[in-house]
Parts: sequence; structure tokens; C-alpha cells
Amino acid sequence: MKDHLLSRLLGREYDGDEVSFSNADRNTVRIIDNHVYSAKVLRVNYTTYDIRRDQDSMNPRTHCDVMVMSRETEPTAHPYWYARVLGVFHVRVLHTGSAATNRSVQHLEFLWVRWFGTEAGYRHGFKIARLPKVGFVEETDDLAFGFLDPSLVIRGCHLIPAFADGRTSALLGASQSAARPPGECDDWAAFYVNM
Repeated sequence: MKDHLLSRLLGREYDGDEVSFSNADRNTVRIIDNHVYSAKVLRVNYTTYDIRRDQDSMNPRTHCDVMVMSRETEPTAHPYWYARVLGVFHVRVLHTGSAATNRSVQHLEFLWVRWFGTEAGYRHGFKIARLPKVGFVEETDDLAFGFLDPSLVIRGCHLIPAFADGRTSALLGASQSAARPPGECDDWAAFYVNM
């Protein structure tokens, strides 16, 4: 969490990879009163297709999935990344390092997310009449979970379980996890991105 906060305090542009800082660097981020505050709802303002303003209100307890712009540059890369929001948080921080640009207390909001990855080798698009297909990143990947600046969220998205692919517990080993609703012990193997 402190790596994510420090990266934002230093003004680094988000590229999808979490930057890892030294302990000395992390110690320059002071969380006021050691309190991390949780919020129940994420609200995202966006422009609709008919050029109107609208707002998505999303609750992490009810499968809150969001989309952000992809930072991949390959010609075949999918234009968006998808994530499930596990928590909405905010903190008051003070950056005391020599690289600090603002030495006053700052309010930062962040999301704790579980990332989806695109299905390898799966073709989609209007010409072949298939929706994009995504699935949770395996827990063995260091980037399966992460933190995200809420200002990068374009809007909420509707992911449809790929019922034919079934459910699996191979993506997340723990039977009970904050990454799943209470009582569930496995995940859908894949989802279609509703367009």
C-alpha cells in the first residue's frame, strides 16, 4: 500500500506495474494517526455515449467490476484492463522525504483490486460476433492483486460469467478469502465483457 501511495505522491504515471521502493523510501510516507478509512461505495462520473453526464455507484460487496485504460502498446492489445474492486479506502498522509513536492497533509483515495487478464488466444470482436473474454489472474502472479487510483477508473463494467467454462478453485487457493463473497469457495473460470 505504501508503495502505491508513494508512487502517487511522487507523481509517477501509472503503467500497470507496482513500483517497489526501499524501506527508507516507504518511511517517508506518514499515515496520519495510523488510520486507513474504508468507504462502502465507489462513485465514478463518466460521459455517456450520447454526450451526457452520468455516475456509476458501485459497492464492493456486490461484485463491483471496473475498467481502466490499458497501458499495453502492442497492436493486438486489448484497449482496457478490468478489475474487481475488493475495497475502497482513503488516508491522510504526510510525505516527509527529500523528494516531497507537497509537505502538507494530503487526502488520498485508493482501491484494492483483484485483476482480470484477457483469455490467451481467444478471438473476439464485431466481425466474428464474440464478446471479449477475461478471467482472474492466478494468485501466484505478483500482480494478481493491487492498488489503483480511483481517478483512473473509466466506469463500472458488466462481466457475464462464462457458464460453459464452469467454476474453479485453482486461481485462488484459499477457500475463504476477502477476494470472494462470504460463503463462496471458488470463482468462475472466465467472464465475457458485456458491450
